[in-house]
Amino acid sequence: MAASSRKPLPVDRLAAALKANTLVRILEDFEQRFPDAHLKDLVVDDVRGEREILVAGRWVTNFGSDSFLGLDRDPRVLAAIRSGVSRWGSHNGTSRAFSSVQSNAIAEDRLAAWLGVESTLIYPSVTLTNHGAIPGLVGRKDVVVMDELAHNSMQEGAKLAQAAGARLATFPHNSPEGLEDALRKLRPYRLALICVDGVYSMGGDLARLAELRQVGAARDGVLYVDDAHGTGVIGSHGRGTVLDALGDYDNTLIVGSLSKAFSCAGGFIGCSATLKKLLKIRSNTYIFGGPVVPAYLDAICEVVSILESTEYDRLRGRLTAHIERLTRELEALDLVVSGGAAPIVSVLIGDEADTLRAGRFLFDRGYYVQSVLFPAVPYHGGVLRIQCNANHSEDAIDGLASAFRALCSSKIQIPRRSDRRGWGAAALEKVAAYCAEKLVG
Repeated sequence: MAASSRKPLPVDRLAAALKANTLVRILEDFEQRFPDAHLKDLVVDDVRGEREILVAGRWVTNFGSDSFLGLDRDPRVLAAIRSGVSRWGSHNGTSRAFSSVQSNAIAEDRLAAWLGVESTLIYPSVTLTNHGAIPGLVGRKDVVVMDELAHNSMQEGAKLAQAAGARLATFPHNSPEGLEDALRKLRPYRLALICVDGVYSMGGDLARLAELRQVGAARDGVLYVDDAHGTGVIGSHGRGTVLDALGDYDNTLIVGSLSKAFSCAGGFIGCSATLKKLLKIRSNTYIFGGPVVPAYLDAICEVVSILESTEYDRLRGRLTAHIERLTRELEALDLVVSGGAAPIVSVLIGDEADTLRAGRFLFDRGYYVQSVLFPAVPYHGGVLRIQCNANHSEDAIDGLASAFRALCSSKIQIPRRSDRRGWGAAALEKVAAYCAEKLVG
């Protein structure tokens, strides 16, 4: 029977109900209004050189990759993956609750030694780390207190903890005073898990870890840092924001990414041996989730060797030079620029249509950047998000800056720092309000 003539099924009503959702309607409206400028859900047909991709029949330089150190093209990493496939096959074949390949135990030990923590526990991704560890660490007598700009994966992990009985609250972005006030209002509780990003993924700013940990330690709080965007690119030998800012891991848990700068797969939490054992018992995404593909575990060890070597300083130095070169050029154009401490540089555009058109303008000139819209940022808070990589060429950096120069002379409305002095602060305030509403509402 033709679909048009059959009686609607419950699954059809389900699809119709989802289409009526406000977020779905907004995103579908974007797609319909800007089909040529949308540049979402792209298919990359080929890659060449260091950072060129073939998309929709056009070769463009990719500034949307979070392989910050360029190790996804490193022959040693690729050789480790091939060797791992030969040894272990394509998959582990079981939950880690039953067994792990030897490479998993070796990778966790190597990560712990590199970071300077007692133990690490590897999950299939950072998202599944946060979805499993946060509800695994707290109970009914505890509270989860979260920076209002915390990454979505921590927000969702906190909701799982809340569903199991923990209380949930937010505090103003990067505000130790706001954290102190939130903890005071939440009393009484047994323990507070304080969730923050090491590097905030949209703006690229760093958390005020020392002050936040000091507040937490005085008020029965443990600091939980999602350092996915700092792993491999912040601090000595890429150990991340925590050791760089605090000098130790006292009363602090660190979550890191094994994709991004590592260019492999997975996520991990750095903790004590005692907490590692308890998370194996209490963390559902560890127990019921599939493991990292074994071949990538051997590659993780290869990346750790690179990070521990003197070569890391060369890679990070090249990356730093690219970030500083690009940021300097963008600021000279009087654009509203954020980030730069990590390899994320964001340029505020604001209006959704202008953000999409600006991304398409750069794409047509040979450069792909991410046009970030609601709900990743608040409505009318769109940004162009640029991710610098160590294996970008200087010509690519200069070419992107030149494309931005042309963008500033186009008909697209681009905010300027001098013209709209409140743009940066106003955008951050809108981001904070939106994320707070999303988390608790």
